[in-house]
Amino acid sequence: MKFFATCPKGLEPVLFDELQALNVEQPKQTLAGVYFGGGLEAAYRVCLWSRVANRVLLEFHRGPGETAEQLYQSVQEVRWLDHMRPAGTLTIDFTGQSEGINHSRFGAQKVKDAIVDQIRDETGRRPSVERLRPDLRINVHLQRGEASIAIDLSGDSLHRRGYRLKAGMAPMKENLAAALLYRCGWPDKAAREEAILDPMCGSGTLLIEAVLMAADIAPGLMRKEYGFTFWTQHQKAIWQDLIDEAEQRREAGLQQVKSRFEGFDSDAKVLNTARDNARRAGVESLIHFERRELSRLSRPTGEEAGLVITNPPYGERLGDEPTLFFLYQHLGERLKADFAGWQGAVFTGNPELCKMMKLASDKTYKLYNGAIPSQLQIFNIRQRAVPEVVEVIDVQDDSAEPAEPTVVELSNGAQMLVNRLNKNLKQLGKWAKRQDISCYRLYDSDLPEYAVAIDIYGDWAHVQEYQAPKSIDTVKAFTRLQEVVAVLPQVLGFPAEQIVLKQRRRQQGISQYEKQDQTANFMEVREGGCRILVNLQDYLDTGLFLDHRPVCLQIQQQAKGKDFLNLFSYTSTVSLHAAQGGARSTTSVDMSATYLNWARKNFALNGFAETRNHFIQEDCIKWLKAQKGENFDLIFMDPPTFSNSKRMHDVLDVQRDHVELIDLAMGLLRPGGKLIFSNNYRRFKLDPQLNERYEVKDISRQSIDLDFKRNQRIHQCFELCRTE
Repeated sequence: MKFFATCPKGLEPVLFDELQALNVEQPKQTLAGVYFGGGLEAAYRVCLWSRVANRVLLEFHRGPGETAEQLYQSVQEVRWLDHMRPAGTLTIDFTGQSEGINHSRFGAQKVKDAIVDQIRDETGRRPSVERLRPDLRINVHLQRGEASIAIDLSGDSLHRRGYRLKAGMAPMKENLAAALLYRCGWPDKAAREEAILDPMCGSGTLLIEAVLMAADIAPGLMRKEYGFTFWTQHQKAIWQDLIDEAEQRREAGLQQVKSRFEGFDSDAKVLNTARDNARRAGVESLIHFERRELSRLSRPTGEEAGLVITNPPYGERLGDEPTLFFLYQHLGERLKADFAGWQGAVFTGNPELCKMMKLASDKTYKLYNGAIPSQLQIFNIRQRAVPEVVEVIDVQDDSAEPAEPTVVELSNGAQMLVNRLNKNLKQLGKWAKRQDISCYRLYDSDLPEYAVAIDIYGDWAHVQEYQAPKSIDTVKAFTRLQEVVAVLPQVLGFPAEQIVLKQRRRQQGISQYEKQDQTANFMEVREGGCRILVNLQDYLDTGLFLDHRPVCLQIQQQAKGKDFLNLFSYTSTVSLHAAQGGARSTTSVDMSATYLNWARKNFALNGFAETRNHFIQEDCIKWLKAQKGENFDLIFMDPPTFSNSKRMHDVLDVQRDHVELIDLAMGLLRPGGKLIFSNNYRRFKLDPQLNERYEVKDISRQSIDLDFKRNQRIHQCFELCRTE
């Protein structure tokens, strides 16, 4: 007999090797499958044991099919009562086209007519069409005017093993997962008792397939029906012998498995699905599933060799590419830091993302995930590495010589500025080092003549010039600003290129969201154990409010196991601290898509998935009014002083509107919950009526660190709890 085993594009070599191992006759690789020969036992064995094939077709007739009439006559040359009962059910899978048949539905209709007409003429009865569970599935392929007629012995696609009733987002088919494992040499690794780990395991397909391989379990053993089950020429005795053999091999194989199987994911719900799938596959006792963020990925204790294999999101159906850059970067850092001696494998539909891992791939295979061109990249992890604390994302010209600090003759005023900067640097520098703080405010208009704020970000300085009063001479103001820029490289020891200057004005409406430049320069800093992207050039604000540091750390300490809400969230660094502290969930609400996308990058950079961390682009007042129920344990709200953004339905004035904002937020708190309300309006007064409704505590002083002690009106901060 002649058979054709089909498979997804790109897996033909894997299927060929597999069929050779199954001892079929004369396997021949071709596009989308492999031809082979043998008796029914060979076909049955492929149906039962192939981990890569989709279908096994028994080709038994060829004939002309250029026209509809020719196709009809070719189908009628087969005696169909040899294959099905007169009143049985059938379905037709038709592919290809010719001059007279240009639509697969029309071709399938002609094939069906030929079969039904023949059986009705002979018996007076007629079979019916059944798409889901037909007695006979017929496959007709039309190419170059010739029709190849075959019976589909597999029935439902062989990738459907029967254990996966549910899947996560963007699921991987079981036969693709098996092919990836073959490409990574997993069967040999399992024989050496090496471990396997999937840090973003989703519904567990890769790990379940890995166990089936390691335990010598036939992938088709769980299926109840095949395409040959109701075929009249089905040889039940041959099939039962194969089933008995497979069951014996499964029992023996499960006893011999020594490898360690671990699957992590940030989504508890999808992990429950993975456990259910493993249970149906009969391998739940062998796989350890655990909810764990990527940031906590580590090598299993005592495992010197193994395989880390995963299928991260890559932007086609999940997430967006800018955020995913940092997810892949984080994955690469974790692999280099803790998996030396292991092999890593990443399957992705966006190979460019793998460059962020900074691992040289040893092998690359071009494959398809459905219709999506994809790659499997395999890495031998040879060295450990410690991620850098500060990194400029945009690569600069390394060949350029660092600029020499400009030496200028200082005026009396400039010399006073130098003295003040040196004094602050001595005091705050020691404090920042003791507190492990890399970003802090060095100077904030300490000398009225030099009205700037100077913030340190690692080895960069961010200088914001306050708008001078109209009474100040413009030339004098400009001269003083030049002096600030001139002395900073000497005081700080930074190249002039690493000092960024902006003019700060009172922001109104949407101007707070407008870009100042187009350089898209991001830099990574650390604060409170979090990795945070700041942008010193592109926006007026950098993406990190330094004065919020104590509140961020307070929330990080209080957030464990709690549902956290961040209103007017900006780049959501407060939410990031809550996630770092072990929050059960975080929700960040802001009008700006730009800042929410920035927030997503921060979370991805820290290995926190969006399954438990939600970002909502909405007017906070409108969103608050639409909410019902007590859904949060801890809320942080930091509204702007004033906003008339076009996305808002009304003008926001924090002094006028704060009572309504607080009441709406307090309505979302569970019993025992807490609202932390902050704003930077210097003349803000909390409405006394709030003290009558809630327990209110002014924590402004405690929420201001040493670098802002000189300017304690930088913000006001209150804790509010229910009185009941």
